[in-house]
Amino acid sequence: MSEIKLSAKKLGFGLMRLPKNGEAIDIEQVKKMVDLFMAAGFTYFDTAWAYPGSEDAIRQALVERYPREKFTLATKNAAWINCQSREDAVGQFETLLKQTGAGYFDFYLLHNLGEGRTRFFDDFDMWNFVQKKKAEGKIRHVGFSFHSTPEELDAILQAHP
Repeated sequence: MSEIKLSAKKLGFGLMRLPKNGEAIDIEQVKKMVDLFMAAGFTYFDTAWAYPGSEDAIRQALVERYPREKFTLATKNAAWINCQSREDAVGQFETLLKQTGAGYFDFYLLHNLGEGRTRFFDDFDMWNFVQKKKAEGKIRHVGFSFHSTPEELDAILQAHP
């Protein structure tokens, strides 16, 4: 297996809690924040299905304003949130890709595995789905985030090496 060498700065721009103007995300403020972040030499942005409005915000503040090769975009699939079928879980990917307008994701994580949530990714065969999207060039790097016990992590790694 070949080793992948990635270079990343120490800070990433998380889109979980963005500034608001009333009830809506303050896009003009997010643009200023993105510009300052990029001007400081940082390029890693992190969004997720579970961060309402973050995809539209990153499209307007980053994707539509900077060349795609100048930033790194990570996002996450939360198949355990309101997904009753594989189509629902796959739909998250398609929606995120469309809403961000990014064309592809540099990092795509199966999000928050553990404590009963892993079964959704297994049942919906999301492991093969992300590999297919990687082969299509829609995902550059696949991973997962995890919040549980070392024993459960070991079981996941054994099932999905």
